[in-house]
Amino acid sequence: MATALAPIKVDGDTDELISHAAHFLRSSKKDVVDVAVREYIQNHRDEIQKAALDALRTLDGSTKSAVQLITGASAEELDELGGFSS
Repeated sequence: MATALAPIKVDGDTDELISHAAHFLRSSKKDVVDVAVREYIQNHRDEIQKAALDALRTLDGSTKSAVQLITGASAEELDELGGFSS
């Protein structure tokens, strides 16, 4: 499977850290970021999985549940704002 390159943006301080790490590890910035992201995701896999499952549990196929998930608003708050028609 061919992989496409997708640019990411980081602030200047982070870019400097990446540059220094790449230099001293004799690696490319791309490789440093790749390894760092993979390690981060591996270290937070349980949190990510829990959040994904929680999100799926809240979705019942309705517009209201999708808006709740996106906005973080409760059902009561949405109802106060006018709610959704069935």
